[in-house]
Amino acid sequence: MLGMIDTGLSDSVVLVTGAHRNIGREIALAFAEQGAAVAVHYYAGNSSGLPEGVEAGHYVGDARAAEETVARLREAGAPDACAVAGDLGAPDAPRALLDAVEAWLGPAGVLVNNAAHTEVPDGVLDLTAESLHRNYTVNTFAPALLTAELARRSPAGAAVVNISTDAARAFSGQLGYGTSKAALEAFTRAAAIDLGPRGVRVNAVAPGPVQTGWMSPELIDRVLPDIPLRRVGTPRDIADAVVFLASRQATWITGQVIQVAGGHVL
Repeated sequence: MLGMIDTGLSDSVVLVTGAHRNIGREIALAFAEQGAAVAVHYYAGNSSGLPEGVEAGHYVGDARAAEETVARLREAGAPDACAVAGDLGAPDAPRALLDAVEAWLGPAGVLVNNAAHTEVPDGVLDLTAESLHRNYTVNTFAPALLTAELARRSPAGAAVVNISTDAARAFSGQLGYGTSKAALEAFTRAAAIDLGPRGVRVNAVAPGPVQTGWMSPELIDRVLPDIPLRRVGTPRDIADAVVFLASRQATWITGQVIQVAGGHVL
């Protein structure tokens, strides 16, 4: 139809990590709406391994939420959508995850590294070797290893989109999280150079303040003056950018980190 944009994703197999809730779920839905076959990754464990006084700042261990997401994807146009559990801290996780996706849907051609580890407190005086290891394992090591495994398997035309954060630029109180995402951005650029000759594109989206239920009205009021567009983000804002980077409209874009933040921390 005249004026319609064909993203070229209708025959794609997409793996979205941490897709059982919030931004990951919206990313998965956005791909489903394009007719892609989507695999919803989730972590089946829990946060009980954190030391006393440290709390997880993310959702874990929710198979029910993953299945609810799959049901929504099927309604949105992805009848073959499936859920795959995996501990991204396990050394064999990249191979196991991509094996599972391939068994259900066929070889993945799009990888969205959305899963993340955050914890509170995370200031510079709170850092330990263990806390840095927890952050970097999920936020840097796992996306890098998944990207490498995808590139070994995938034909030309594969796309990777890493989800970073504007905290990667410098965000007091989020040292382990922010620096691990800064490392992910550096990996994005380096991987784009290495994988470009293979036809694999690697980009990143760096969200600003996105309302997923964690922002109180008071916090939003404090943040808004620092956002030129004068609103906080929605998960769909991030999902739209991710779909664009994976689409045929972005086939000459690689190695980029796109701030999707309404102008926050320009």
